[in-house]
Amino acid sequence: MKASNQVTNKIVDRDELTRMVSRWHLLSKKVVFTNGCFDILHQGHLEVLSRAAEQGDILVIGVNADASVQRLKGPERPVNNEDFRSLMLASLSMVDAVCIFSEDTPLELISQVLPDVLVKGGDYDPETIVGSDVVRQHGGRVVTIPLVEGYSTSNLIQKIRSL
Repeated sequence: MKASNQVTNKIVDRDELTRMVSRWHLLSKKVVFTNGCFDILHQGHLEVLSRAAEQGDILVIGVNADASVQRLKGPERPVNNEDFRSLMLASLSMVDAVCIFSEDTPLELISQVLPDVLVKGGDYDPETIVGSDVVRQHGGRVVTIPLVEGYSTSNLIQKIRSL
């Protein structure tokens, strides 16, 4: 299989992701889920993703659709469209699957996937992370990863605009 196919095959819709997760669970693989906009991939994202991948065997990423990013971040976002953001993430060796979701939160996707571990950055309170209750009710756990100081997409955009 060509390398480009290996990457694009990681980008799946919800139904395919559900089938994949079922197969992984049958193989006793621990599925880790995280989500975000990932508008401009930076060192902070990479740190959280690599630490998330260490929490299990399979790393699944939910990516906010463009319309969702606009509702959450404003009309000038995203900088990169959902297809490119998904492709960037799928290109990472630590990532096993990427799924775009259109809602403002990943609750529906998390409820469908039922990951073994839900991971978010340390700027979130584990008790209030969207989907944490669903994951815990199904025997999973919720993990927060400390953020890398000085890295955020919003800060990068501000720096670029000030040049």
